[in-house]
Amino acid sequence: MDIIYDLHSHSTASDGTLTPTQLVQRAHEAGVSVLALTDHDSTEGITEAQQAASMCDLQLVPGAEISVTWTGRTIHIVALGINPHSPSLQQGLKKLVEFRHWRAEEIGRKLELKGIGGAYEAARTLSNGTLISRTHFARFLVEQGRAKDMRAVFRHYLVKGKPGHVHGEWASLDEAVGWIREAGGQAVIAHPARYRLTRTKLRKLIRDFRDAGGAALEVVSGSHSVDEAFTMAAHAKDYELLSSAGSDFHSPEQSWTELGRLPPLPHGCVPVWRDWGFC
Repeated sequence: MDIIYDLHSHSTASDGTLTPTQLVQRAHEAGVSVLALTDHDSTEGITEAQQAASMCDLQLVPGAEISVTWTGRTIHIVALGINPHSPSLQQGLKKLVEFRHWRAEEIGRKLELKGIGGAYEAARTLSNGTLISRTHFARFLVEQGRAKDMRAVFRHYLVKGKPGHVHGEWASLDEAVGWIREAGGQAVIAHPARYRLTRTKLRKLIRDFRDAGGAALEVVSGSHSVDEAFTMAAHAKDYELLSSAGSDFHSPEQSWTELGRLPPLPHGCVPVWRDWGFC
């Protein structure tokens, strides 16, 4: 029986809608063998997820998805196989969560100026109370009938040039990769095709990432097309990086990112899990 890996998922510890326990149970029911919990800038759900995984035939990989600012752009770096108690990692994540609180208040203030009151309070209610993301604002705006779905909210309210946009100042690439390595983990560029970088800029990002000590590219992603996966596989090979695969699951309502529903890595990829002992 093939081992199914899904190395990018979210719970209510950040902006997912399932608790860590529910997430693990859903992954198990979907046939996932190895699941990484990679909440945004948080490791709070890992202990609960590990307990749930121990009750079923599933291997839980502790992780996180760290927000990075690179040449003025927000990039996400997935951490896999970390020690969640690493002091340097926790100190870094604490700063990012503090910034998220400030950003959430600013988003709420800006939306109120555009006649959308109560957004911050609603987003906080929809969150776990410790980490508020743009996704929580998006859910509120959909509930209010301001947009037909989450994608439309981001397009019309939360991206650059729109009413609720607040520029992010996150960790540097070197900082994030350093935290991950000090925590004993592997750093992965999340969904690289989603940043819509030119080929030249993407390759510069990958080169900078590799030089910082990064380990892998997320070649197969819930937001990548088949062609994009093959392109990212070629980049991984060119820069001698490992390849990862993850759905980026957030919610059962987003069926296009269902847990474990991923194509295999393209031929020639060296999987990030090669030396994990699960294969």
